[in-house]
Amino acid sequence: MVTPVLAWLAALAVFMAAVLLGGSVRTAPRRRPRRGAARIGLFLSLSGPWLSVLAALGYGALTGAWLPAAAGCAVAVTVVAVGGLVLARR
Repeated sequence: MVTPVLAWLAALAVFMAAVLLGGSVRTAPRRRPRRGAARIGLFLSLSGPWLSVLAALGYGALTGAWLPAAAGCAVAVTVVAVGGLVLARR
């Protein structure tokens, strides 16, 4: 019982780091109007971590597999946040 709780605490720590990273993308000074990939990157960096956590919570609730859901959550949040950062910087 302790392992899934610790895994979810780690996943939530990754989530908080991703939310702060997304906030830095939003508040970065803009040199020109955002277009195409930059808008997608902004959406991913701001909304992606939230959607990943909600999806992982739903998966854990439906299947009862809380440990794999926490691991998947941490990976998904990291991938989405980094992908959004890369796209938003273009």
